[in-house]
Amino acid sequence: MQYQITHADLSLVLALERGRSLAKAAELLKVDVSTVFRSIRRLESALGTALFVKSRKGYLPTDTAQALAEQAERAELALEAARIALTSGEQVVSGTVRLTCTEAVLHSLLLPALATFMPNYPALSLELGTSNTFANLSRRDADIALRLTNTPPEHLVGRCLGSTSYVICGHPSLRERLAESASSVPWIAPDDSMQDHPTVVWRNQQHPGLIPRYQCSGMSTIAQLVSTGLGVAALPDYMVHDLPDVEALSPALPGCDTQLWLLTRPDCRALRSVQTLFEELTPHLRGAMLR
Repeated sequence: MQYQITHADLSLVLALERGRSLAKAAELLKVDVSTVFRSIRRLESALGTALFVKSRKGYLPTDTAQALAEQAERAELALEAARIALTSGEQVVSGTVRLTCTEAVLHSLLLPALATFMPNYPALSLELGTSNTFANLSRRDADIALRLTNTPPEHLVGRCLGSTSYVICGHPSLRERLAESASSVPWIAPDDSMQDHPTVVWRNQQHPGLIPRYQCSGMSTIAQLVSTGLGVAALPDYMVHDLPDVEALSPALPGCDTQLWLLTRPDCRALRSVQTLFEELTPHLRGAMLR
């Protein structure tokens, strides 16, 4: 008969995966070192596979041990959520929600919002992923998407949280040169992976002969280059406020205004955890878009 993994087995693997040594694992489990050693050997024998490889860096988990440790962490979260539910009553919001957005939205909009309310939901866990597409939400790899788009996919449901404009920005010392000629300053722009971005379309229409000196695969990286003084770029106005020594050097670029959407799949909108995030994120993000 195939060996049946127990909760004690998962706790053992997780302790050694976290501690990387028998002594640290024993401390976490509140047992002696010899007990940890014998228990791991017994479990490896029962499973018929190695779980850890001893090296100079300590006990390194194999793929099997890593998979078991991930399940053990999920069990930990479930137990903690159950404890909180018992002490807080039936109104507790718990579970794990997977949320996807771009790097730029994550750092400029989402993280500041999460910091304001997530401490109020200790039983709610988030898995944050960054992507420029809706594909992962469609494949059910995520539950919520926060996206800048004027055409949200019809198969998703949600709400528009506002609109952002794009402006040319850079170090104030570049203002006069930019006013003289767009080609007199170095430009930082999205690379070919973002060729349909509204700022790329605008640049190709307004300055067809302009060749960017730096090209990046994300707006966050573009913003970092701008903040170093390497050149100018078209960035959403909500990002410009947070960049040191960077100012808007132009009015809003025509045709580039883009809406921010909070979206989910129809089968997720009734989940209490998803509803809670929608209600908490909406006012915070709307406020951030209006700064």
